[in-house]
Amino acid sequence: MHRRDLIRFGAAAAAAALKPALLSAAPPAKPGAAGATVEQWGMFELSLAGPSVGNPFKEVTLAAVFTQEHRNLRVTGFYDGGGAYRVRFMPDAPGRWSYVTESSAPELAGHTGELVCTAPATPGNHGPVGTAHQFHFQYADGTPYFPFGTTTYAYLFTAEESAKASIDGMKQARFNKSRVCVLPKPLGDGPRILPFPNPTADAKGRGGAPDLTRFNPSYFQMLERRLMEMQKADLILFHPYDAWGYKAMGAEADDFYLRYAIARLSAYRNVWWSIANEYDLVKSKSMSDWDRFFRITQAEDPYSHLRSIHHSRVIYDHSKPWCTHASLQSYDFEKSADRRAAWNKPIIYDEIQYEGDVDRRWGNLSAEEMTRRFWLAAVRGVYATHGEVFISDTGESSWSDAGRLRGESGARIAFLRALVEKITTVGLNEYEGAYYLSSGTPNELYLYYLDYHRPARYDFPLPATANFSAMLIDPFAMTATPVPGSFTGKSRLALTSKPYQAVLFQKTSDVKGKPKSTDTDGPQVPANEPG
Repeated sequence: MHRRDLIRFGAAAAAAALKPALLSAAPPAKPGAAGATVEQWGMFELSLAGPSVGNPFKEVTLAAVFTQEHRNLRVTGFYDGGGAYRVRFMPDAPGRWSYVTESSAPELAGHTGELVCTAPATPGNHGPVGTAHQFHFQYADGTPYFPFGTTTYAYLFTAEESAKASIDGMKQARFNKSRVCVLPKPLGDGPRILPFPNPTADAKGRGGAPDLTRFNPSYFQMLERRLMEMQKADLILFHPYDAWGYKAMGAEADDFYLRYAIARLSAYRNVWWSIANEYDLVKSKSMSDWDRFFRITQAEDPYSHLRSIHHSRVIYDHSKPWCTHASLQSYDFEKSADRRAAWNKPIIYDEIQYEGDVDRRWGNLSAEEMTRRFWLAAVRGVYATHGEVFISDTGESSWSDAGRLRGESGARIAFLRALVEKITTVGLNEYEGAYYLSSGTPNELYLYYLDYHRPARYDFPLPATANFSAMLIDPFAMTATPVPGSFTGKSRLALTSKPYQAVLFQKTSDVKGKPKSTDTDGPQVPANEPG
C-alpha cells in the first residue's frame, strides 16, 4: 500500500462532509406551517415575529417543546434582532414531531406545528460525534470518527480571505476538526464586528463600555455562516486573549452570554463545546465558575454535544461528570495510561506545540517533530491536534488564527489518519508495558512505532493463535511497504535501521491445529531482552 492509496481511502467521503449543509433540508418555518420536512440531524428553524421594544434579549423568554410519541425535548429560542425570534431544533429520530412554543410574550406563546424527520440525505451526515468504546469517538449513526484536528482560533471572525484559506488548508490536509473561538481575539487594526454593542467605542471597536445586557446579532450571524463551512468546530466559549474586557464580564454577563450562544449554536450537528482555552490564565474566574459553566452547558444543550476544557499549567479534573473527554495542552503522552485510569474517558492532546519558525519554543517545531508527536499519540491510544505559526513579513495571518497552511506536517497527518481509518473501526488501544510503543486490538491488530530507535531487525512477539501480514511504514516519506510472507508467534523482521519508522501487523487467519507455545499474555517484552 502506497501513500496515494492511503490518502485516497475515504477522501471522497471526507470532502463531502466538509460542508454540512445544515439548513438545506428545512427553510425557516412560520408558525402553524404544516408539512415541514427535515433530515435526521439536520436543522429545523422556527421563525416568529415578536416584541422589539425595550431589551428583548433580557426581557423576553422563548422556548419550544418538541414531542415525538413519549419523548419531549425542550429547546430554548433566542432573539435575533429586528423583532425576529428563532427556535432551532436538530431532530435525532425519524418520524413525525410536533411542537408548541412557550414565551413570556403572548404573541410568541402557544404556536403549534409539525415536522417530519426523514433519513439523512446530505452526504457526510452521520449526526453529531459522541464518545464510544470507552476511550474513542463515533458519530451518532455508529460511523467511526477519529479526530485529526487543527487549530484556527480566529476562523469564525477573521477576514474573508483568511477564512477561505483556512478551509482550503483543512481540505488539503484532511483535518476533520478545528478549534475555534466564539468570542473575538485582537487581529490587526481594522474595524471589527463585536458580539456586544458598544456605541462609545472608536472606529476599531476599542474603548468605550460594551453593553453586556444585549447582543449584536450580526456578529453571531457571521459565526453561523462560517460554521456552515466546517466539518467539526470545537467551539471555545471563553479565552484569555481579549482586548475588550470580555474575560472579566462578571458572573451574570458570563451566564447570559453562555446561554445565548448555546441557544443559537447547539442545533448545529458539527459543534463541540470547549468551555475555555487555557482556562487557568483567565484570572477573573474561579474553579467554581468553570464548574458552573459546565453545568449550564450540560443543562442548556438538548443534544449533549461533547464538552471539554483546555488548560495552560493547571490540568482540570476531567473525571468530573460533565466532562465528556479530556482536552490537554501537553505532549507527555507517556502519562496517557495513568490519565485513562484516572478519568476513564477519551483524551485529546489539543495543543502539542506548533510547527513553525517563531522565536518561542512552543512555536518552532519541525514538520518531522509534529509528525512524530501524532504517531506517539496514536500508539498511546490517544489523539492529537495540529497547529502552526510561521513568521510573515507581509502581515499574512498565521494558520493558528486562520490563514494559509504553510507547514509540511499536514500531509503526513493525513497519511496517518487514512491508515487509522483503514485498519480499525473502534480506535487504537495502547499495549501498556510493551517493549516498543504499540497499539491496536489484541489478537487482531498491532501497530508499532519505533520512535528514535533504529534496529536493523527485531523479533516481534505476535500471538501464536493467528497468522498476520506485515507492513513497513515510513511516516514522513508516507510509504507503506508490504513484507512478503505470513507471520505468527515470535516473528523476526528485517528493518531499515532508520529512526521514526513503524510496523503494522494485521490478522489474516486463525492458526490451524495446535499453535506453537508463545507467552503473549503479559506485556509484549521478548523473553531474550530485559523488560
